[in-house]
Order: sequence, then structure tokens, then C-alpha cells
Amino acid sequence: MAAILRLDSAGNPLHWIHHEEAACYYAKGMVAWTIGEPFRILHGGRNRLTGLLSYMDIHPVIAIHGVQHATRNQWRAPSLTNPSLFRRDGHLCLYCGKPFSDHHLTRDHVIPSSRGGKDTWTNVVSACKRCNNHKGARTPEQAGMKLLAVPYTPNPYEYLYLTGRNILADQMDFLRSGFNKLQA
Repeated sequence: MAAILRLDSAGNPLHWIHHEEAACYYAKGMVAWTIGEPFRILHGGRNRLTGLLSYMDIHPVIAIHGVQHATRNQWRAPSLTNPSLFRRDGHLCLYCGKPFSDHHLTRDHVIPSSRGGKDTWTNVVSACKRCNNHKGARTPEQAGMKLLAVPYTPNPYEYLYLTGRNILADQMDFLRSGFNKLQA
């Protein structure tokens, strides 16, 4: 089941929510605006006076009035996880360029940890086990290996893409609009 992309009222992406949480925002009148056609209809009870069945349309992207949890100015780098890293790098080894599944990829430190390299988005890339073993505790230059892309920290739009599952077309269109043009 697809999650709902929650934004603040200024249009900054915040996080993914379940349809139950979205229904609460709708019921409390906190939805400022939406994007996309409703993709889920929640049915309620019957009105005993009119006999009408209540329902609520849930949109794929909703902006919420009220508390602003994060803005672009407050954005901090997201947690670095292997699944997010592998998705950022397109499930490719950034040394040999071949595609691999998650369990055949490793996290490689461009500047090795043993040489003071940090475990940060800008110092790690996806690498197949063979390339990572060949590189060892050396820099790519020392190992005679070429890095195929420069590692980067995803912005909020990119990170929500990296952590989303079953992203709907309207959600993807919105998220793509905020991707860094150099990486898109």
C-alpha cells in the first residue's frame, strides 16, 4: 500500500505517513492543499438522519497547516543506511559500474576509515564486494580505480525518494521537482 507524502503548508517535504494519519489531518481540517487525484477512499458510518454513508478521499500528497517541523533552512543530513545509499547510487557499483542486488553491495569509504575518512554521505559509495576488496584500505587513486560518480548528501526531496516504497506518479513528479539538477 502506498504511503502519503506529507508536506508543510509552504510545500516543503517532511515525511511519509500512513492513510490513518492522513485521515486524522483531514478530519481536523488541517489539510491546506493536496496534489494528485484521490487514490484511496475511506468509508465511515451512516448518518442516522440522512442515511448517507460518509467517506473521505485521500490524496497522494497533502500539505498540512500548523506546526512546521522542518524547512529547507533546518534540513539536516539524513541517517546514512545501506539501503538508502544503494538506492542513491542506483544499485550500481560505483567502481565497475555493474548493477547488483542489496546483498551483493557494500558500503565503501572513498577515504578509508583507517586513514581518517568519515562515515558520511559525501565519503561513501556503493561497491560490489570484489571492487571493495580490491580497493582495500586505499584511496581509489592508490588502488588504480576510477570513481564513476561523486558521492553527495541527498536533499529532503531526494531522501524521501530514497526511503519511499511504492511511490505513486504524482508523488514522484513532486519529488523530482526538488532533485538537485547535477544528480538528476
